[in-house]
Order: sequence, then structure tokens, then C-alpha cells
Amino acid sequence: MLESLSSKTRMPAALLAIALLACRFTPALAAAPAPLEVKVVVVTMFEIGKDAGDQAGEFQLWHERQKLDTRFPFAHQHDLYFNRTTGVLGMVTGIGTANSATAVMALGLDPRFNLSKAYWLVAGIAGVDPADASIGSAAWAEYLVDGDLAHEIDAREIPADWPTGYLPLFSKKPYDPKRPEPTGERFRLNPGLVDWAYQLTRGVKLEDSDNLQKTRAQFTGFPNAQKPPFVLKGDTLSGMTFWHGKILNEWADRWVSYWSEGKANFVTSAMEDTGTYQALTYLHPTGKINKDRVLVLRTASNYTMPPPGMGAAEHLVKESEGYAGLNASVEAAYQVGSTVVNEIVKNWAKYREAAPGK
Repeated sequence: MLESLSSKTRMPAALLAIALLACRFTPALAAAPAPLEVKVVVVTMFEIGKDAGDQAGEFQLWHERQKLDTRFPFAHQHDLYFNRTTGVLGMVTGIGTANSATAVMALGLDPRFNLSKAYWLVAGIAGVDPADASIGSAAWAEYLVDGDLAHEIDAREIPADWPTGYLPLFSKKPYDPKRPEPTGERFRLNPGLVDWAYQLTRGVKLEDSDNLQKTRAQFTGFPNAQKPPFVLKGDTLSGMTFWHGKILNEWADRWVSYWSEGKANFVTSAMEDTGTYQALTYLHPTGKINKDRVLVLRTASNYTMPPPGMGAAEHLVKESEGYAGLNASVEAAYQVGSTVVNEIVKNWAKYREAAPGK
């Protein structure tokens, strides 16, 4: 009986000793590393093959030239890469609004990174309206317009007095003057920041080549399409369907103007930007990101319609075999985009607290 009582009285002391030893030798699980401060997130949408050493897609030049050499596994279609010295983080979202929205949302909620002061640069290729620019050119967008949120009637059933079978949600006809309130059809970036980026890069000399010259020479009657590549301001239309041709180009022009109340000009056609920015608008109220620090740079890999004398179907098939301006547009995205990234990183003490262009 005495032995039993003695054992019971010794048990708490033994447990205490074990607990103290555990505290001494067990790593402090509660002391998680501080999130890494990110200065710039470079958002690309696709890569062709490997991230280095072969034909470059949108990500490869950033990966190689910005030395994004620290890999972070990421629960999406491509891992993240970071430069710990410069604070530049690169991502590949995947093609289309579903991929871009989910990837950006996942990154915005990732506890490994502090993105509260970060700038976001979307840098990707696009189709370009020959009325506005040439392949190889780079356009900074202020307005992002969505081309997917709509009603549609097959072309064979369009009423005789309708110019198109495509009409806004919650409307009664195409380009209804009673314009519904946008619910994701239109976004406007920080105009001061966009203009700052444009002014900083407008003099960047972009790559030209015999191939680009030969292609743009076909666009007689389109003086901007025949210019050597240049930097401009111009708005973008996002849509999951790769459309092409003169008639759809006219629709894009009018659709962008309609949703922006005449303030935007359709210049580039891409897929992901409204999905990317929609995710960022949801994250903004949490303080995890600042949507007023977002830039969208689209560079022209192909024209959105054929040159005079060629049909839309013929030109689309030809373009599908390889965009005439692919390499030039990938290079332009890096040349122009990195000018902005390098400026932000170099003067981070200033830009961390206040965005330029205000």
C-alpha cells in the first residue's frame, strides 16, 4: 500500500520532467518563419516547354534573366519561383480565366508570402487590332473588358435588325442603351500607375525582324499595323474563345467601347486578365494585396483579323501553325515589363509606401 502511494506521488514529477525535456529539444512549431516580402509579382500565363533552355514562352525569360531561382511548390499547374535578393516572384497561371483566377487567388492566400505592398505585373502575349498597332508591339491596358459574360444567339437565328447575336446579360438587345451595371464585364486599373508605366517605357526600342516586316507589309490600309513595333496605351478584351476575323474584330471594338462608356479603346485580345483582376478585387478588402498596384502589359503576337485579300478561316489556320510575332512579343513583354520591375526594385524604399503616378 505504501509502495502504491509512493508511485502515485512520484508520477506528476516524472511527467513534468518529460514535458520540460520535450520543450527543450522539440523545435518550436509555433515559431513559423516570417512571410517573405514580395515587391513584384510577375504573372505569366503559359510556358511552351521547360522553364529554361528551349523555346521561350511567357515565363522563361523572366525565370532566366531575373534569376528566379528559389522554387516554391504550388498547388496549381506550375510552381512559383522567387528571387530572395530582389523580391521578385514569378508565376504561371495556366491559360484561360478559370486558371488565372484560381492561381492568383491561391497565391493571394498563401501564408508563405507577404503581398500587402506588392505590385502585380501581368505580362503576356495577345492578338492585336491592326487599326491600332503592329505585331511585336506592347500595350499597357487601363481597362479590362470581359467578352464571356453575355447572352448569345446563333448567327443563323439573329433578328434582322440586330447587328450581332451577342448581347449583355440582363439586357433586351445588343448594345442596349439601358446598360446594366457591370458584374465582372469591366474593370479599370489605377490610371495614374498605368500612365506612369507607359511614360517610363514608351521609348523602349523593341525587336524588329525581316519576318515581322514581311508580315505587317500585308496590312495595306492599316498604317499602325505597318509600323515597327512600339509601346502604346491600349485596352484589352478577355475571352475564353479564340476568335478571329474582321466581323468579330468590329464586335470587339464596339463591345469594349460599350462597357467602358466610350472611354476605352480595344487594342489587344487575350484570355485571362479579367479572371486575374477579379480574384485580386476579392482579395483587396482583406489587406493581403492592393489592387491599385496592378499593371497589365499585353504584347502582340498576331493580328486579330486577316490582311486585305485573305479570308478569316484561311488566316486563322495559318496563324494556328505559329504566330508570326510570337518570339518578338515574348521578348517585348520582358523588355518593357522588366523596365518597370527593375525601377520598382531599385527604388523600393520609395515605392513600397506610395505607388507612383498619383
